[in-house]
Amino acid sequence: MTEHRGIEPLPPVIAPELPADQPANLLNPVVLAYVGDAVFEVYVRQRLIATGSRKPHELHKAATRYVSAASQARLLARWGPLLTEEEADIARRGRNAKSGQPPRNADPGDYRHATGLECLVGYLYYKGERARLEELIGLAFSPEENEPERSEGPGRKEETTT
Repeated sequence: MTEHRGIEPLPPVIAPELPADQPANLLNPVVLAYVGDAVFEVYVRQRLIATGSRKPHELHKAATRYVSAASQARLLARWGPLLTEEEADIARRGRNAKSGQPPRNADPGDYRHATGLECLVGYLYYKGERARLEELIGLAFSPEENEPERSEGPGRKEETTT
């Protein structure tokens, strides 16, 4: 019989790498959002794949419901009461940063809030706060209070019955 020891977590596949002389909180918020966008997308894709095998087109369609500006803006609003003062400040810096023109199909306000969310995700990634990232991003996959559970994500339209 073999003895099982506690399994230590493996280091991340892609470890955060910053310039030696610059802490994460001093990076340009748009740079944090740039990285945060990619990190958020990977978390969403991982979660969708873990829920069962799908065709690539179905995965892409499901992922867009989580990574749209409107969905991310709603998620940031859900995160609001849970954020530390430091995290709220980072999200605010991202929201207020000049990040260029929003896509034509995105509301400018939603786009700014989505940039704030991505900025915070990038910041937490660079700080190595994996557990906190997973806690916050996990909220995207849990139903909101006083709202029916959704099977496909925050952007799904509710069905009406007659």
